[in-house]
Amino acid sequence: MSPTAPSMPDASTRRVRSRPESRRRAWGLTGLLVTLYALSSADKAVFGLITVPLREELHLSATQIGMTGSIFFLAYSLGGFLAGPLNRMLTLKWAIALIAILWSAVLLPLIVWATFAALLISRTLLGMTEGPASALQHTAAYSWHAPAKRGLPGALITSGTTIAKIAIVPVLAFVMHAHGWRATVLVLAAASALWVVPWLITWFPGPYLGVGKPGTADAATEPAVPWRHIVQSRTFLGGLLAVIPAYMLISVVLQWLPSYFENGLGYSQLQSGWMFAFPSFVGFAALIGGSVLSDRAVARGWSVRAVRVIAPAIGIIIAGCLLLALPSIPSRMLTVTAISLAYGLAIAAFPLFTATMSEICPPRQLAGTLGIFLAMQSLGGVIGPLATGIILDSAATPVAGYQLTFQLIGAIGAVSALLAVSLADPARDRSRNRQIASEVR
Repeated sequence: MSPTAPSMPDASTRRVRSRPESRRRAWGLTGLLVTLYALSSADKAVFGLITVPLREELHLSATQIGMTGSIFFLAYSLGGFLAGPLNRMLTLKWAIALIAILWSAVLLPLIVWATFAALLISRTLLGMTEGPASALQHTAAYSWHAPAKRGLPGALITSGTTIAKIAIVPVLAFVMHAHGWRATVLVLAAASALWVVPWLITWFPGPYLGVGKPGTADAATEPAVPWRHIVQSRTFLGGLLAVIPAYMLISVVLQWLPSYFENGLGYSQLQSGWMFAFPSFVGFAALIGGSVLSDRAVARGWSVRAVRVIAPAIGIIIAGCLLLALPSIPSRMLTVTAISLAYGLAIAAFPLFTATMSEICPPRQLAGTLGIFLAMQSLGGVIGPLATGIILDSAATPVAGYQLTFQLIGAIGAVSALLAVSLADPARDRSRNRQIASEVR
């Protein structure tokens, strides 16, 4: 996993770059990472799917269910800070394999001991093990793609959430309908463990691991920027302002949307499981379309700020307006449509802001920077599920509770996105951090 030297790439890098099939390999390995992200997203989404039977079996309140979701995302956020240390202690190959095996294992106790305590412990451990995964997966994928072309691979990884709800969750809905919620958890645990086999057989790092361009920088000798300057930069803080409310929406959708469809809008359990995929169709189109256009625009000379800051921020503002309008929407199908559009616009922002973070830090600090950014953005997931549970328990009707939740998220998201536009400027902060790095050196 050695980085390339300034004048002479190492043998493994020369071998990767000289292979005519290297681009096919790059996208094949990216696809493997997308699959893992889909499985981890299914781990999150399945909790929303089994919320109703869990509440009935364990006699839980909405607040308790919300607390469980928030504890998961708190553990997920804390686990994200482990991405940098794991990347230093282990190779990407073994760090990601270890994480996948661990999160398969921590799913199992809930099947055997179905209690509220076991649920809390299982979700906490799952959050800790999944927390570092996203940053490491992005780092692994970025090792096969140049900085100007990282929007699409980042979008494909993020689309694992969408793929999970389109392709995996509906299947799990059938499994749950036929065999109960324990079977859905067991299937997910087995799938995550089996994924490790092709990963260990096929993975090796690409030519961009730790470098901006092959042969132009040495991650071992390039000066580092003090971490406080990265995390206190206006681009980093502006990105967080944009994505934390968006993540709040994603976490509420993952945990509560099937319940909203069933208890709020009156759809059946099976219909709710299938309709859970609707926002994901919109999200997938927005993710891929937005990221392809983003990469092309950057390649044609558009500024990163315009393409990967302003554009996704506008999407979040539009999403906020849609959520604020929910009480005035006259039909339940139009309500589903509005939530789906808001979800799609929000989720499309994630790969663009993540790619922006790779612009402001030295290559050697990429995994750590992404780990901190992704960990802090998941604070939205700590707030969203618990706040939703509290609102639902105090609301006059389920519909009123869900609508108020979405309106609050919409208002916070729109204001935060406006602030993000005023703060974030990747070119300015990249230049500033390079100057700081040279002074430190």
